[in-house]
Amino acid sequence: MKIIYVPIFIHQFKRLEPTLREEVEEKIELFKDTENHKQLKVHRLKGKLKGRYSFSVNYKIRIVFTYVSKEEVAFLAIGDHSVYDR
Repeated sequence: MKIIYVPIFIHQFKRLEPTLREEVEEKIELFKDTENHKQLKVHRLKGKLKGRYSFSVNYKIRIVFTYVSKEEVAFLAIGDHSVYDR
């Protein structure tokens, strides 16, 4: 799966602590194989984020993304539950 990183995602990622960035990178590698999506708790979002999806990095951090095509996604935001308020 190909991943596009939008500028705000890159900015948010760079602001994370180095150990957390490593954990995020590991989860992104898992995400690339769709068989791991259940383990990552990939789910469709509702409300104002309808049409977007999210998965867990850990109990606190989430990645919000959208499907560009069947084989390509765009990572839109990363952070705690406040990413759902954007």
